[in-house]
Amino acid sequence: MVAPTGARRGKGDHPALPVTDDEIVETWRACAAAGADGLHLHIRDTDGQHLLDADHYRALLARLAPIAPGAYLQVTSEAAGRYSATEQQAMVRALRPDHVSVALREMVRDPADWPEARAFYHWAAEAGVAIQHILYAPEEMRSFLAALSAGKVPGIHHQIQLVIGSYAGDPPSFADLETHVALMAGAEGQSFDWMLCAFGPEETACLVQAARHGGKARVGFENSLHMADGRLARDNAERVAEVAAAVAEVGGN
Repeated sequence: MVAPTGARRGKGDHPALPVTDDEIVETWRACAAAGADGLHLHIRDTDGQHLLDADHYRALLARLAPIAPGAYLQVTSEAAGRYSATEQQAMVRALRPDHVSVALREMVRDPADWPEARAFYHWAAEAGVAIQHILYAPEEMRSFLAALSAGKVPGIHHQIQLVIGSYAGDPPSFADLETHVALMAGAEGQSFDWMLCAFGPEETACLVQAARHGGKARVGFENSLHMADGRLARDNAERVAEVAAAVAEVGGN
């Protein structure tokens, strides 16, 4: 999967970072040719700021559908400091996308948020909206597994997006990845289709390690602007090509 934009970076970070819908469409064409079979979508308002808007998403997905047959097209529900959990959930309910990423820490910022979050997770399952649950730390994985056991999140097969490292410059932790893998392996009665994203120049090495464990790769300018050798990538397609080749060597995807 390519994550070409994100909620925070802009042209000042890299001139090839796609911000407009036209740029996102052209970036998808290049990344698909380079080996991507999934797209993680962020949209922006007229000022270039992060946006959650069902109509805007719907129009962009309609543009992408003819040029992305069979591709995994996923919208984000990220708050990015602009939206409440209620607003995030309302956007997803209005859009009813096939695929959406949802961060557990944004749905449940306080234990008192669980009733609303539980209702949302159960609605999504009934509506056929596939949630990829974003987990940033082993503690969040433990909380997620506890929520499964308690029936707060329904189902026995789950899509997971693991995140290691951060925009703030925290290096990705291979130890955290190993802990996540062990926790998922020990979750009796549950199965996981999981993916990793990692920040910084270590992105490629982290994604290769995930592939060794049977995980999938999310790559792109949302998380890293650099190639494995430390140089600035030309564009998202160059990042996709490098990671696709590296992951293929270990039999991953």
